[in-house]
Amino acid sequence: MRPVWWKEALVYQIYPRSFKDSNGDGIGDLNGILEKLDYLADLGVDVIWLSPIYDSPNDDNGYDIRDYRRIMAEFGTMADFERLLDGVHSRGMKLIMDLVINHTSDEHAWFQESLQNPDSPYRDYYFWRSSAPDPSQPPNNWTSFFSGSAWKYYPERDAWALHLFSQKQMDLNWETDLLRADLYAMIKWWLNKGIDGFRLDVINYISKQPG
Repeated sequence: MRPVWWKEALVYQIYPRSFKDSNGDGIGDLNGILEKLDYLADLGVDVIWLSPIYDSPNDDNGYDIRDYRRIMAEFGTMADFERLLDGVHSRGMKLIMDLVINHTSDEHAWFQESLQNPDSPYRDYYFWRSSAPDPSQPPNNWTSFFSGSAWKYYPERDAWALHLFSQKQMDLNWETDLLRADLYAMIKWWLNKGIDGFRLDVINYISKQPG
């Protein structure tokens, strides 16, 4: 039986910010990675695993995604990414991307719609709980991995929103059909660009039933 490539591959993880700066601004970028592809190939690397490069306010090193279909400006452009992907493939390597689908940034358009308009199609993309009977108390005793309550109160909606990680990383509600459809469409969009797969961050936390 032919082995599954990702089980046998030598995988090299890259944090773009600290890997290679191509333009002297002190921040690693996609063109810097492109410049080092021959070096990586000479090391015997089979797969490059890119830590998050999506548009993000960087509250948690890019694991708080603001837009799944845009590149973080300080790393480059989508054209830069496409050149990098071509360069990886032309050297016989594969490229996988970190993908965070347990939560988004609170600056993501989905969350802002959910927050500002409770009647919008995005109202159930996140976990909201009523502030009643006591607005000063979160809905339950869940705690964030970053310490403190896992709930943040939003007066705009008079409700609490769930965040298992930082207060700017709002948990997605995978029980919502429209959300799943949007996420699947985004995943297909990246796969259609030619990437070879994803490493799914904290995927074990997407199923939850808060009281």
